[in-house]
Amino acid sequence: MTSLSTSTLAALEEMLQNTARSAPADYLPIYLSRGATGEQLIGHLNPEFIPYLQESLQKESIALIAMGHDKLTIQLGKPRDLSNSLYQLANRMRLGGFIPGWRNEDFAWVDLNGHKYFRMERAAFRTFGFRSMATHINGYTHGNTIWLGRRSETKPTDPGKLDNLAAGGITADETPWVSARRELWEEAGVPEHISDQIEPVGRIHMRRPSVDRGFHDEQLYIYDLELSDNFVPTNHDGEVSGFIEISLPEAAARILADEFTSDAAFVTADFILRRNK
Repeated sequence: MTSLSTSTLAALEEMLQNTARSAPADYLPIYLSRGATGEQLIGHLNPEFIPYLQESLQKESIALIAMGHDKLTIQLGKPRDLSNSLYQLANRMRLGGFIPGWRNEDFAWVDLNGHKYFRMERAAFRTFGFRSMATHINGYTHGNTIWLGRRSETKPTDPGKLDNLAAGGITADETPWVSARRELWEEAGVPEHISDQIEPVGRIHMRRPSVDRGFHDEQLYIYDLELSDNFVPTNHDGEVSGFIEISLPEAAARILADEFTSDAAFVTADFILRRNK
């Protein structure tokens, strides 16, 4: 346990109560239509994107996609057919300048039963408000310090912000466990014999509007990893500009000073609160 003031802990707890926000009322709902069994709400479209997409679909339709004045409907099909249609939709939005940071990497949309329905360019998930998945790993020491990475200034999202020891999106063909160990090596140079010791500790559902990007809806799979006092992380993929090792009270202060990415702030706040029970 570390010493944090009652007011600081209360502020972190209050912050964690607001991880999942509703989409603004003027966002266009996106439904997956299951025919006779009804529709499922799976995304939200920023109203600023609507006129362009309406005009595009009026000029040239896309199979399994229908856009009305009050919703965008995606007709359920075979995963490959549905993915092909959604790739066409994403490419339309990319040409319109609505999908920055195209990665040529797929995410999968997975239902609550773990079934994958379609895959799509990862950068497009936020544009359409589709629920994605990510792993975040808290790297801590026996002396109650925590390692944080600082995101590269060239990152399209949250450049220069503090992040967890390692964090990243779960690609279409990965499990959370596989993703966590991959990110630990790529971002922090953690070898397999150490990353094998990650402890799954929970999950946080993040939902919030993303300025000029759409709607961020993501399940964060959280792991803790105890590191030896002499371990120093080293970035391998160019996505982290450096690392700092700080006390939990300092981490809390930096969270409240808005120095973290939103996701990492919640994950780190959760870690601090668990260590102060």
